[in-house]
Amino acid sequence: MSQAFLIPDWPVPLHVHAAVSTRELAGCSAPPFGHANLGTRSGESADVVQRNRVVLRDALGLPAEPRWLHQVHGRHVVAQGAVPPGAEPEADAAVTRLPGTVLAILTADCLPLLFASADGSVVAAAHAGWRGLAAGVMEATLTAMSCAPSQVVAWLGPCIGGPSYEVGEEVRTAFVDHAASAAACFVPTRPGHWHCDLAALARQRLMAAGVAGVHGGGFDTYTDLRFYSYRREGARSGRFASLVWIDARG
Repeated sequence: MSQAFLIPDWPVPLHVHAAVSTRELAGCSAPPFGHANLGTRSGESADVVQRNRVVLRDALGLPAEPRWLHQVHGRHVVAQGAVPPGAEPEADAAVTRLPGTVLAILTADCLPLLFASADGSVVAAAHAGWRGLAAGVMEATLTAMSCAPSQVVAWLGPCIGGPSYEVGEEVRTAFVDHAASAAACFVPTRPGHWHCDLAALARQRLMAAGVAGVHGGGFDTYTDLRFYSYRREGARSGRFASLVWIDARG
């Protein structure tokens, strides 16, 4: 269990649960997908991915099948519960107040974010690559939660670390034009290129939005072999899941 999952360390009520899968989950994937690819758009057989998703649900004792999204690097937030089970709406974040509804984000270098209100009445999850982060997916998620940002706790999941993530000038410009303070999250490498710290950018923007309780971070999916990394493995990289839900038992 300890190798198959990373359990977020964040101050949320006991009835709020969260977990992040790793490559060590005892799934059915074959090389180059490790053991537990959960992404249906990664090039692996859909049947194998579905079997892995069953393993995930059973290993965590989830109350229901996770509500998967068709992630597109945007800022749209869907209210899960209004979407039929089994559907995969085109969105990059989800929110729910319904106990027993499991929100899921798939990543392999992008930043997964989990949110919960201080009283545990609402939870949310978001997928933030640089495009979604710059477009405001976190701010849109906070709005969809319909509670004061000061009453929200956020957790930054495993993503590519700054020293491993070189980007072009257009990425830096997208953030610095929004807030000059974002320049501190970029370190120059060669002309026109920068190392970009996604987690630091997210932390800055969450605090600017009024979220004081920001936890997590400190991971690097490129160097940490527990996690899938698109930049390390290429187009045949799998995906791991970050999950959050409210226990129906209270």
